Amino acid sequence: MGTSPSTLSKHLRVLRTRGLVQETHPEFDARVRIFHLRSAPMVELRNWLALAERGWTEQLTAFARHLAEDGQGAGPDADGTGVDP
Repeated sequence: MGTSPSTLSKHLRVLRTRGLVQETHPEFDARVRIFHLRSAPMVELRNWLALAERGWTEQLTAFARHLAEDGQGAGPDADGTGVDP
């Protein structure tokens, strides 16, 4: 991965303390650590992203509608500036 073991360890510790991954230790070797991605936080993230995307889509659609109603959504003027002389 091109990452030093200490850097990787720090990143995994942050992910574990934030509840994004779960750490287990196999009985046969206490030095081995296995990390599993927890799905619950990812579901929450996907839900938040979907909500944010809907909000932005609604805002941008309303903005485009506003521009079209004002006659500015048709494209640039003859001089290419989009500003009436």
